[in-house]
This record gives sequence, structure tokens and C-alpha cells, in this order.
Amino acid sequence: MAQIRPFAAYRPVPDMADRIAALPYDVYNRQEAEQAVKDNPDSFLAIDRAETGFGPEVDTYAPEVYRRADRLLHERIAAGQFLREEKPCFYLYQQIFQGRRQTGIAACASIDDYLDNTIKKHENTREDKELDRIRHVDVCNMQTGPIFLAYRANNALREIVAQAQEQEPVYDFVSEDGVGHRVWVIGDEDAIRRIQEEFARIPALYIADGHHRCASAVKVGLMRREAHPDYTGQEEFNFFLSVLFPDEELHIMDYNRVVRDLNGYTAVEFLEKIGSNFRVEDRGTSPCRPEKKGTFGMFLEGRWYLLTAKDAILSEDAVEGLDVSLLQKYLLEPVLGIGDPRTDRRIDFVGGIRGLEELERRVRTDMKAAFAMYPTSIEELFRVADAGRLMPPKSTWFEPKLRSGLFLHDIRQS
Repeated sequence: MAQIRPFAAYRPVPDMADRIAALPYDVYNRQEAEQAVKDNPDSFLAIDRAETGFGPEVDTYAPEVYRRADRLLHERIAAGQFLREEKPCFYLYQQIFQGRRQTGIAACASIDDYLDNTIKKHENTREDKELDRIRHVDVCNMQTGPIFLAYRANNALREIVAQAQEQEPVYDFVSEDGVGHRVWVIGDEDAIRRIQEEFARIPALYIADGHHRCASAVKVGLMRREAHPDYTGQEEFNFFLSVLFPDEELHIMDYNRVVRDLNGYTAVEFLEKIGSNFRVEDRGTSPCRPEKKGTFGMFLEGRWYLLTAKDAILSEDAVEGLDVSLLQKYLLEPVLGIGDPRTDRRIDFVGGIRGLEELERRVRTDMKAAFAMYPTSIEELFRVADAGRLMPPKSTWFEPKLRSGLFLHDIRQS
């Protein structure tokens, strides 16, 4: 059963929350991160991506980058930009985007629940990406970016969340991308106890977004255990910063694909080749967004096509039946020769938040064809994770993204 617990967060003073809160570190390339920090020096991105304080001659992963992150973080705490909660609390974190709300509980989840698969994964992680956040957490002694966890909704937690919103939020602001952010502190002992009891009845939690951050936090915890063989399991390094959302409120967007070439085929030959597994319908110049599972929009040489998977390639298997699997197995690999989308430089991925216009722009600039996907559902994610399986890379794009810097978890606290 899921074990979560309250924590005494460092969090921004109210009049700076909107300037400190930052998108996750990994949504930016280095140039974008540098510009974002230049535009807003108070942004937590200056700490999450501390290489922005150096010139291009300093490697992103150089030791001095992590030392700078640690120094900046504690300088800003000392300067009064962050306050420290007087006692362990839970927090409500609500995001409002495009008329939709999602309200999660900010808490610390257990690394043991991750290790025994009570917290379930649905994608692989890369060691190089893990090492970056391991160093960041270990040097700063602070978890700064929450892991996005999901759970199957229940009435008891709905009621607790609704009651907590009856008080005034400590933060209420709209970020530059139009997302509303509200935070409430849950310090009442009875409410804290009820939340913990309800999660103790939930058999599984699911990583929605933040697999690398989660794996890194767990590995730092294991390093601390090794360094402190007398650990009790209650030390803060045994837990990691999370926000837990009910599945019914979550929205997964499409995660689209663009490819650099047609593997030597002409457009005519390519269309003929993919016709063996997909019905191909010319939709002209108007963007074609797939409206149901098993369909794909394709932009090629200025025209949109609707691809519909033929019955012969459909599958009831949790992984093989995913649209991203169908496209990979029956088009990208056999026709375009893209065997491993994690490493093949001929394919790139475009989050659905950028719209179909971005697919057209990429094809008109540096790519040859684009594929618009029907979004993976949260139930498909749960089904894959419950089966102990993994999705293909870039299967889900959650929006809106959780902000970093709103809650900091000090792993030195005992």
C-alpha cells in the first residue's frame, strides 16, 4: 500500500512565488534556459540549470555547475526569498489550464514503494540523464522538482481535497504561459492523518511524468543509506518530493513524430509502401488531427493524409496495441528503417502543446514528414504499468507541467 508523508517545505515567500516558479529543467535546451534566466533572474531555473551562470566553455555537467546550484539555492534562502514551514504539512497544488483543473497533493513518497513497485513505472530511464539530477540533489541536499504521480480517484480523497480549498490559498497566480497556479497548506493534524490513511488503502501509485527525477531521487536515497548503515527508514532521504493527482483530472496530449527522410523512397513509393498496413486518405492542405485510436495524421509534401491502421495489425496487448507501437512496428521501423527511436537521429518528437502548426513548420524547414498521434489515455498508461511493461519512448505528454521551486524538500532533515 502507498506510503506518503508530510514534510516541512522550503517554499517561496508569497510575493515572489510567481517569479520563482519555473517549468521543469528538462523542457529547455541550454540556449533557451539561458534566455529564460536572463529574462527573469529570480527564476528557479537559475538553480535547476546552473550552467546558465557560465559561458559556453563550461560543460553543462561540470562539477562547478552543481556547486553553483548549491550556493545560489542557499544564498536565496538566506536572503529571505524562501520560508521554511514550521512543521511537516501536506500541500494542495492546483493548476488551471484551458478551462480544466487538476488538483494534486504535494507530499513525500517512499523510495521503498518505488523499489518494490508500489510506485509503478511505464518508461525506461537513461543513465546520463539520471546522473545529472543525482549530482544536483546530492550536492544541494534538496529535491527541487516534484515527481508527477497519479492514483485512481476515490471519494474520500475528493472530500478532503475539497475541504482544504475552503481556506485561502497561499499562492494564486497565472504564469506567462497562461496556466493558473494555486497552493494551499494542509497543516491540520486530523486532515494529515486522514490523507495518509486513505493513501495507505491505495494499492498502487503511477509515475505520470518525471521518471528520471524519480530514479535519481531514489538513487541518492540509496547512496545515503549506504553512507549511514544505521538508518531507520524515517530519515528524509528515504522519501522524495511528489505531487499526487487523481486520474480523472489528468489530461494527456499527443506526442507527435517528425522524420528527416523517407529512407530513399519517393513520396509516391512511400505512400504505396505504407498502404499495406494502413488505409491512406488524402485530406488536402487542412491539418488532420486524428479523432480516435488507431488513426494518424500525416503531413507530407504540403498535404495532410489520414492513416487508419488495418484490422490485421491491431492488438489487444497492453503495449503492442498502443498507437505509438503500431506506428513504430508497422511504419517507422519496416518502411523508414528507424529501429530504435531513442537513438536514431532521423526522428524527433514534438509535444502536442505546440500544435499541428509546429509539425508543418518542421516539415517545411528540417524534416520530410510528420505524424500526428491520437493521445495515449491514462487508462492505457495504467494498464501497461500494471502489467509490469514499458511503453515505447515519448508515448505521453502531460500538460500542464508542474513548476519547480514551489516546494523544496531538504533531505538532510531527520
